Amino acid sequence: MKLSVVIPVYNEIDTLRELLDAVFAVELDLEKEIIAVDDCSTDGTTDLLVKLSEELGIKVQYHKINQGKGAALRTGFNASTGDIIIIQDADLEYDPNEYSKLLAPIIKGKADVVYGSRFIGGESHRVLYFWHSIGNKFLTLLSNMFTNLNLTDMEVCYKVFTKDVLSKLTVCEDRFGFEPEITAKVSRLGCRIYEVGISYSGRTYSEGKKIGWKDGIRAIWCILKYNLFT
Repeated sequence: MKLSVVIPVYNEIDTLRELLDAVFAVELDLEKEIIAVDDCSTDGTTDLLVKLSEELGIKVQYHKINQGKGAALRTGFNASTGDIIIIQDADLEYDPNEYSKLLAPIIKGKADVVYGSRFIGGESHRVLYFWHSIGNKFLTLLSNMFTNLNLTDMEVCYKVFTKDVLSKLTVCEDRFGFEPEITAKVSRLGCRIYEVGISYSGRTYSEGKKIGWKDGIRAIWCILKYNLFT
């Protein structure tokens, strides 16, 4: 079996090399394919990726204009050849050492989709923004009301899919609306979904965090759109 690690990248020159080293260091009984999608970075990340693609043998896709995380994931998914696909952010908020437990429900044949969760389990979490946590929980609750799922963390980065499931999905959202969109669509497919508790080392805005309140408003619209109108 092969694992495809899809990494959307935008202005991550300070963390990208460390993140890729961590992904390569993960020991799995699976072949690994690493696909980085540069979403028109402006801080030197693009040049670094050119270098790293030659040095490490990773696949790199380049966007000529900045389109957003959802668009980067769409490009990465289309380039993936693995039996299992996992999303990995490039900013070190999420630890690749947790791949084994995220993949386990799929490898054991119990799940088609696995979500990480920052709100269950006993893993470590950096203490940050109160209103962000409230916003995440509200969006998850609203999503659950329409999907009839009991997720605890719909907005989490770590989402894992089988190739079969992903082949049935089309990502339409270009930005962070990807999260409620994909959740609505896997729910509609009747996928077997598992959650796994993960650690989380969140960033502040000064450290490069990009999601904002406008993305929260868009997420509400996407919950309604992809559960009611499409």
